[in-house]
Amino acid sequence: MRYLVAPSLLAIVLAAPASAQSAPTVPIVADATVLDVVATGEVSRTPNIATLRAGVVTQAPTASAASKENATRMSQVIASLRAAGIAPRDIATASVNLAPQYRYADNQPPAITGYQATNTVSITFRDIAKSGAALDALVEAGANQIDGPQLSIDQPEAALDAARVEAVTRARARAELYAKAAGMRVDRIASIGEQGENRGDQPRPPMLYARAAKADSTTEVLAGETEVSATIVVRFLLK
Repeated sequence: MRYLVAPSLLAIVLAAPASAQSAPTVPIVADATVLDVVATGEVSRTPNIATLRAGVVTQAPTASAASKENATRMSQVIASLRAAGIAPRDIATASVNLAPQYRYADNQPPAITGYQATNTVSITFRDIAKSGAALDALVEAGANQIDGPQLSIDQPEAALDAARVEAVTRARARAELYAKAAGMRVDRIASIGEQGENRGDQPRPPMLYARAAKADSTTEVLAGETEVSATIVVRFLLK
C-alpha cells in the first residue's frame, strides 16, 4: 500500500480553517487521491422559546433604604410574572447588586451621595405570542430594566439532524465538482467528522420589545426565524 506522499500521486486538498480540527489520518489505497472538504448545512426554524432579563433599579440615601425599596418592588414584579402564568422553574435570579453612588469634584476625594440597589431575574417564556403581555405587566409592576429577548428552539435535535444531512449533501456535491475539474471521479468516503454546530440560540443583535402606537395596545415580540447549522469535514478518495 502506498500513501499520498508518493510523488507519482496527485493531491487535491481543500484546507479547513486554522481553528478547525484536521481530518483523521487514515490509510489510503494505492492510486487514490485525497480530497478534504469542509461543509456547513443550514436549516431555518421558528424559535419557540424567549429568554430575557428583567429587573428593578432603586436609589436612596442609605443602603438599607435602597435595598428595602428594591425588595418591595421586586416582589411586585415576581407576583406579576406568576399571575401571567410563568412557572416557578422559568424564573431565576440572575444578579443582585448594592453599590454606593459617588460625586466627583476636582481636587477632592469622591463623596458618597447615596446607594443603588439592583435585582435582576432571568425569565423563560415558552409561549412567545403571550410574552408581550407579560412584559407590559412587568413594567406596570415596577420593572425598570429589561434586556432581551434571546430567541431559541426548545428541542433542536431534529433541526440539527436535518442540517447534518444538508452538510453531507453539500460536501458530496463539492467533491464531485473538484473531481470533475481534475478529470477524476469520487470513489468513496474515507472519514466524516463533526466540527461544530449552532443550535439556533446564538446571540443576535440586541432587541428590545416595541409598543404599538395606541395606548391600549400590547407589546409584540416577533419570533421570526433562526438558523440551525452543522459543520463537518469529509475526506473523499478520488480515482
